[in-house]
Amino acid sequence: MWNRVEQTAREVFGGFGFGEIRLPIFEPTELFARAVGGETDIVSKEMYRFIDRSEKLERNPKIRNLGRFIEKVKHLLKSGEIPEVDATEVYLEHAEESWKKVETALLETAGPEHLLDDIDELLAYIGAMQLGPDLALRPEVTASVCRAYIEHGMHALAQPVKLYYMGPMFRRERPQKGRYRQFYQIGAEVLETVRKEVASGEWLVASAKDAATDAEVIEMVMAYFARLGLEGVQLDINSIGHSAPACRRGYVEKLKAALEKVKDKLGADSQRRIETNPLRVLDSKLESEQAIIEKLPRIGDHLCADCAKHHAEVKRQLELRGVAYQENWRLVRGLDYYMRTTFEITARGLGSQNAVCGGGRYDGLVELLGGPPTKGIGFAIGEDRVILSLQEAGKGGAAQGRDVYIAWMGEKTLATAIRAARDLRQAGFRVELPPVEQKFGKALGQADKLGARYALILGEDEVASGQWTVKTLADGTQGKYSEAGLLEFLRKQKS
Repeated sequence: MWNRVEQTAREVFGGFGFGEIRLPIFEPTELFARAVGGETDIVSKEMYRFIDRSEKLERNPKIRNLGRFIEKVKHLLKSGEIPEVDATEVYLEHAEESWKKVETALLETAGPEHLLDDIDELLAYIGAMQLGPDLALRPEVTASVCRAYIEHGMHALAQPVKLYYMGPMFRRERPQKGRYRQFYQIGAEVLETVRKEVASGEWLVASAKDAATDAEVIEMVMAYFARLGLEGVQLDINSIGHSAPACRRGYVEKLKAALEKVKDKLGADSQRRIETNPLRVLDSKLESEQAIIEKLPRIGDHLCADCAKHHAEVKRQLELRGVAYQENWRLVRGLDYYMRTTFEITARGLGSQNAVCGGGRYDGLVELLGGPPTKGIGFAIGEDRVILSLQEAGKGGAAQGRDVYIAWMGEKTLATAIRAARDLRQAGFRVELPPVEQKFGKALGQADKLGARYALILGEDEVASGQWTVKTLADGTQGKYSEAGLLEFLRKQKS
């Protein structure tokens, strides 16, 4: 099932001109903090972080070796193996001072038991130092794609660059059905480096080209779900404008003012978000907050002219492509880098956790990470949830399905059975060849258990005549074919 979901993605995305990119499981924590946003729940609460401590440092140095340990830290800091962090340098200075006191006292006393306070202070300073790079298991991949785009000079390739990925992500949140701490995503990104507009200093202008790209990306993911047979698929779209005073920034100020008036009626998370990210309040699922949120200002009424024009063109492009959608003014997405187009796709059979895909436009993210001015749009599909939805709809499929089960009877038929299995496999069919002879009834029973579509029955008569018996297991019909005729029959049935 997982293979089918992933292979279908490769086929559909490849048809739209996308190529696969493979990215590391962990990246510098700073990459996600800058790209996703330091105040987001993902970065502030959910990331799995660790310090990749230098192997040249002892894990638990003895008290009398702490002086050498501190000298080693100074050396590694100077060589760049330990990152230059202001706090680390301050703690290192304090640790050196503490060590001098401990070292002096060690020479004057019978043992370290008289120095517990000084040693505790020294160990606290050492523990506070960052003794290696700060890394994080990836909570999402867009930031990694943008990092790779910059690092490998992809702006020099033919534009736009279309990439897709699949693999595990990690977030430390409360596990739910289809939402695990290690979860899997399939996603795609379109990146296009552009020239900054010198005249106005503003390059984030709406254009038919951008809107067409947005619509094609959405069309692609909807085509993917259609190919999978996912049921009850619904597409919601919105525009969250861009970060200008006359657009999203102005709207956020109005939204924050409105939220302050009803703050006492909101839950703790929404109250916190008023200060950190007011837009996220619109994403609240608390029943008690729904009536309050419905009365808040709507971003569609506060878009600048360029963003309003872009959103109208996206809708027109979707209609040209025959993609059904509904507008959802509360759809803001949870990551800081989104702007203008945002979209979410839900599916049947998942209860309240029914979102299977989310995405949007993120012009400027590559530039934020140190790259050239670049426009971008992408999405991520929750693979775990897609598979659950397909299973709920009874579309899980046979786990070990076969095209052909070869029921051979008689030692003289084995060589022919082996040759038939080899030829059918080379032709692309899934074939089960039992290692030992079976009685006819047992062979058909085993073929049925394995989900085989056809049973190729080879007895001594079939081998002698060159006419092989093929039984269609779904309806019990059967016919006789030559070896070449069998391949032609199976190919026609497959197509």
